[in-house]
Amino acid sequence: MIKVLAIDDEPLALKQLTAYIAKVPFLQLAGQCQSALEARELMEKEMVDAIFCDINMPDLNGMDFVRQLVAPPLIVFTTAYSEYAVEGYKVNAVDYLLKPYGMNDFLRAAMKVQEQYNLRHLNTAAESSPMQDDGTLFVKTDYRVVRISISDIRYVEGMSEYLRIYLDGQPKPIITLLSMKKMDDYLPPSQFMRIHRSYIVNLQKIQEVNKNRVILDAETYLPIGDNYREQFNNYLNQKFLGK
Repeated sequence: MIKVLAIDDEPLALKQLTAYIAKVPFLQLAGQCQSALEARELMEKEMVDAIFCDINMPDLNGMDFVRQLVAPPLIVFTTAYSEYAVEGYKVNAVDYLLKPYGMNDFLRAAMKVQEQYNLRHLNTAAESSPMQDDGTLFVKTDYRVVRISISDIRYVEGMSEYLRIYLDGQPKPIITLLSMKKMDDYLPPSQFMRIHRSYIVNLQKIQEVNKNRVILDAETYLPIGDNYREQFNNYLNQKFLGK
């Protein structure tokens, strides 16, 4: 199922959009919002695969909203103004629906979303390769495949089907479609440990352990989950000097 977010400031247009989404078997409505600001808050809590987004909205229009996304999902713009079509494709929109649109138009756009979704999720070696002999791995983010040095990884955060990979010297994480289990399997156990259902940490980056959390720096604190505490304590005991 493709998780879809519907965004439109007009209640009737939003109602029609969500009704169309419900009729397409391979789409699942992940949420509906009447503003881009509301959508941004929702996307901070939940990853979505695609957005059907109106362009003309108060406070923050749909085009600017998409441009601000670090790892934008698949985008279909909806608007009553045809002049936005070219601008939509400049931000890699999958399709463009001109209001008023019917079910056939929507289904055409939905099938384009499905096609792009399937391409993103092909199980190829380039998409999420295991660690290479040179201490690197490849992951797919947005429309790119990037090489990551294992030693640069500070920690990994799991978010449903996606991961945030935090690297030394990079203010923003790399977001990729991959499970925590696969990532845990790829990383060398001598250097990395899963300390929580949502976190894998580079053991060499830990500066301090304080009660039920590890501290990487003054701003980064990671919790230690109950199911992982014994394994982590065993690691500490092996490294511990003193009584």
